Amino acid sequence: MSLELKINEDIKQAMLSKNKEKLEALRAIKSALLLAKSEKGGDGTVDEDAEIKILQKLVKQRRETAEIYNSKNRKDLADVETFQADIIQVYLPEQMSDEELTNIVKAVIAETGASSIKDMGKVMGLASKKLAGKADNKAISEKVKLLLGL
Repeated sequence: MSLELKINEDIKQAMLSKNKEKLEALRAIKSALLLAKSEKGGDGTVDEDAEIKILQKLVKQRRETAEIYNSKNRKDLADVETFQADIIQVYLPEQMSDEELTNIVKAVIAETGASSIKDMGKVMGLASKKLAGKADNKAISEKVKLLLGL
């Protein structure tokens, strides 16, 4: 089942169960997917990689917004953002464990022949492609810095 169909089904279920908070998060996903499909120059479809990037962006936006609300002592608004991020996160592929991430980043470092932090760009480029959707770029970046000795 495609992501779009799954979202539509889940929207129907949320409407039937009158779960407004979940419905809001699901509608945000649907809206982002529709925008991506109708972008200028697009062919009206969104591939799986693009869907993952869209979902990651939505989760990241909500987590950052929640942090801002928390820093301004608006826990009520932060809770809404965190809840939505958690709902959207469900549709992303399973995230890698720290150990798996370390092993893959070590393999990428060996593959690129990186030896210092100056080679971080090469490592990040390849690691981001290999780990798309499986790990957050921030986590990848931190692991690369750690392993290259920054």
